[in-house]
Amino acid sequence: MALAALLMLCPAGFPAFAAGSGDIRLGMSAGFHGPTRGLAVELYRGAMAYFEHVNATGGVDGKKIVLLARNDDYDPLPAVENTIALVGDDVVALFSYLGTPTVTRVLPLLKSFGAKDIRLFFPFSGAQPQREPPYDRYVFNLRASYRAEVKALVDALARVGRTKLAVFYQADAYGRSGWDGARRALAEHGLSIVAEATYRRGTPFEADMRPQVEALGKMAPDAVISVGAYPACAAFIRDARAAGLDVPIANVSFVGSDLLLRLLLQEGPRIGRDLTENLINSQVVPSYEDFTLPAVRQYRRLMEAYGDRLPLDLVRGEYHPFRFSQVGFEGFLNAKVMVEILRRMPDPLDRSQLCAAAEGLGDLDIGIGEPVRFGPDKHDGLDRVFLTHVVNDQFVPIRDFSVFAK
Repeated sequence: MALAALLMLCPAGFPAFAAGSGDIRLGMSAGFHGPTRGLAVELYRGAMAYFEHVNATGGVDGKKIVLLARNDDYDPLPAVENTIALVGDDVVALFSYLGTPTVTRVLPLLKSFGAKDIRLFFPFSGAQPQREPPYDRYVFNLRASYRAEVKALVDALARVGRTKLAVFYQADAYGRSGWDGARRALAEHGLSIVAEATYRRGTPFEADMRPQVEALGKMAPDAVISVGAYPACAAFIRDARAAGLDVPIANVSFVGSDLLLRLLLQEGPRIGRDLTENLINSQVVPSYEDFTLPAVRQYRRLMEAYGDRLPLDLVRGEYHPFRFSQVGFEGFLNAKVMVEILRRMPDPLDRSQLCAAAEGLGDLDIGIGEPVRFGPDKHDGLDRVFLTHVVNDQFVPIRDFSVFAK
């Protein structure tokens, strides 16, 4: 059985194997079960494709990279427990944690570790707490913030006359981060949120979202900003369209475009509706279909070589992995930058060298058309946002946003 299977088959909080003393251990906590399992699996697969490639070509300074992955059910308490266990496993760094509710709970723990030099690299979250004092010094972000994503969506919608915006969001730190981004972005246009509705974290696709749809529909919004996980967001889109709320619905990147789209394409024929119409998603990495980018070509090549090595029993129940995905591509880029940081450390097993190596990257070309920039006062590597919509059952860049004009 593959190493990845052994990692994920063991219960959360217990390592599946004893890594060699010379291995570079990274620790990941994510919701491999429950409403974010698709995000967790694809993020992990993308990262592992690059790590496996590096290991197969000599590793980092002759040392193998081992990713110790643990399930937290997208729940803050297990994420904290996992973090304590991973630090006990003597990981060099924490890597690609998934989700704002979990990451925000871990931040005080990072601060409390103090002299242990524990840092979190590239969480799959665009929330503000890890980007602002007192916790920004303990976290390096590769992706743009939710504020940047929501501002890009609000600005684009306002330019085409859609100024009455409602917000549908998850009732936790993640959803509130998106809600706050919408409030701030609308204020720049002299506008405010016209209606809002929430749902509970962990809500499945089968849930009834008609009350939320009704609450927003009463105010006749021009568009809806959606800040949630893919099962609940897909359910909201389904029930909104069934109720005749056909305005643009714009999701942020955490939704997982490919996972959302899979549900909508399956559900649409059943109810006789095209659920992908008037759908907008913001992304924080370029499209994995942009073959002009060297990183895209490398990602696709390495996923073909290593992506199918992960067994389906990484998660409970049936799961069909994607050949390629936006989330997987982000995980791949996370790993690519992480390896470059490790290579710049005189001793990649010495955590005390991590910050200097990361902050000393300067402008790093990773093959996506713009450099990753870190520095002593800059722990956010990228800030670009890409807006996409569905064409021929696939998310592609929006070339002319006037198609969404009111």
